[in-house]
Amino acid sequence: MEAAVFEYHKEEDVLDIEAFQAEKQKLIQPASSKDPKLGKLKETLVCWINSTLKAEHIVVQSLEEDLYDGLVLHHLLSKLAGVHLPVEEMAMTTAAQIRKLEVVLEELGKRLGLQDSSRIKWNVKLIHNKDLLATIHLLVAMVRCFQPELDLPLNVKVEVILVETNKSGIKSEVQMEVLTEERDVGSDSLSNTEKEDPIEQLLKLDAHKVNTVKKAILHFVNQNMSTMGLQVADMDKQFADGVILLLLIGQLEGFFIPLHNFNLTPVSTSEMLHNVTLALDLLTDTGLQVSSVDPQ
Repeated sequence: MEAAVFEYHKEEDVLDIEAFQAEKQKLIQPASSKDPKLGKLKETLVCWINSTLKAEHIVVQSLEEDLYDGLVLHHLLSKLAGVHLPVEEMAMTTAAQIRKLEVVLEELGKRLGLQDSSRIKWNVKLIHNKDLLATIHLLVAMVRCFQPELDLPLNVKVEVILVETNKSGIKSEVQMEVLTEERDVGSDSLSNTEKEDPIEQLLKLDAHKVNTVKKAILHFVNQNMSTMGLQVADMDKQFADGVILLLLIGQLEGFFIPLHNFNLTPVSTSEMLHNVTLALDLLTDTGLQVSSVDPQ
C-alpha cells in the first residue's frame, strides 16, 4: 500500500514539473513599470471603475490587488451589461474565487465578442494571480465594448520579458506589449480634433456666436422652468449655486429630487459645491458624459 501511495505522488510530481516546464510568464521591465503613460492608463481605468460602481459603494485603489477575486468584475458586468450571474457575492476561498472568475470571464467573453483568440490576453489563472498586464488588457477590452466614448491614453506600450521554462532550460526574450492601440501623429491630431469637447469647440467661436448660443440655451432653460414659476436672466450667476441646475434636471428627466438631498438656499461655497456635484452625478447617471466638468 505504501509503495502504491509513493508511486502515486511520484507520478503527480512528474505531471506538476511538466506543467511548470511548459509555463510562460511575462514580466514588466522595471523601467516600463514607471512609464507615465502606463501610470495614466492605470489611473484612468481605476477612475472609470469607481465612477461606474459608485452607486454600489465599491472603491478600487489597485488594479492588481482589487480585481483578482471576481467581485469587481462581476459588479462591472452587472452594471454595464445588465447581467446577473448565479454566483456568490463574496468568494472567500481560492477555489470559490476561481469558480466565480470562470463564470464571469465566460460571460464577458460572450459579451466582448472576440472571435480571434490571439486578441484574448487574459484568463482565469492570470487574473487570479494578480497579473497586471492581463488585468489591463481585460479592462481596456471592456471599455472599448461598453463605453467606447471614454478616452483612454493612446499608444501605451510596455517592455516585457517573456520567460519560458522547458525541459532544456529557461529561455527569455524582450518584447513590446501594446496595451492601447497605436496611431500615427497625423491620426492622433485628427482624432483629438474630432473628440474635442463640444463646449471647448464652442468657446473657440467668435464672441457674437457664443452669445447667440447662450441666448438659445437661456431660452431653452426658461421654457422648461416656467412651469415652476422660475426664470433665469444670468446663467453665469444663477447656475453657480447648482439650485437651478438641479431643478432643471428633475424637470427634464421627470423625477423629484428630495429637498433634504441638496441646499435650496445655499449660502456657503461648500453648500454650492455640494449642489453642483450632486447635479453632475445625476447627469452621469442619466448617461451624459460630464467627467471633464469640474464642479468648482
